[in-house]
Amino acid sequence: MSAPPRVLTVAGSDSGGGAGIQADLKTMLALGAHGMSVITAVTAQNSLGVQGAWELPVAAVRAQYRSVVDDIGVQAVKTGMLASAELVEAVAELIGGTDAPAVVDPVGVSKHGDSLLAASALDSVRTALLPAATVVTPNLDEVAQLTGVRVESESGMREAAAALLAYGPAWVLIKGGHLSGDAVDLLTDGAREHWLRAPRLDNRHTHGTGCTLASAIAVGLAQGRSVPEAVAAAKEYVTGAIAGGFALGGGIGPVDHGWRLGRG
Repeated sequence: MSAPPRVLTVAGSDSGGGAGIQADLKTMLALGAHGMSVITAVTAQNSLGVQGAWELPVAAVRAQYRSVVDDIGVQAVKTGMLASAELVEAVAELIGGTDAPAVVDPVGVSKHGDSLLAASALDSVRTALLPAATVVTPNLDEVAQLTGVRVESESGMREAAAALLAYGPAWVLIKGGHLSGDAVDLLTDGAREHWLRAPRLDNRHTHGTGCTLASAIAVGLAQGRSVPEAVAAAKEYVTGAIAGGFALGGGIGPVDHGWRLGRG
């Protein structure tokens, strides 16, 4: 039998299983891809927040990446938590030398407001990581962190996209989930615009949404879809996952990565 599409996630581990590497691999499996991982950091994390985080040495990250790419190969790469400037620069170099599309989720803070990126790493994200991205998928807080542009309404999303495109990614997906009204995102390469809308769901259990969306986009690209096609399919998948989000622990529960598969 032929192997399924191969997708590599380069991200941090979430011990609670809702975000990070765990969410990425669940998404990849649910969408028909073979997920592989490079762990950049270990977090002590649950539904209430992040209690601790420990980044791995750059040498360990490089070794994991080369081990996978040089033997198995990849058809898409997704990046998530890259805690330090050194890790950002190393990963940017690795994906820049890999012949596969790269989806960059510029993780800055957790769902609970915990910082997952050192302030000293922001310049490295701008100058090294974003230019290597096929698609970059910031939420509005990450847009402000990276560009200084604060989006208060849909009309500000174009300005945010232009500010990010100036750093060199091929496409930018501005996620408008923090705005009121429908959940609206803007995908653009500077010449073409695609507005994606979904009804806002009354469910607070949304832990892992950003990781899940970026991973779903990476799967679509690995399957040979165009960027707009991959993003549209990922938006549909993550909307269903949010609808199925469930309570876990005493705080914000995860989205349901297996919503299409049922629970038994």
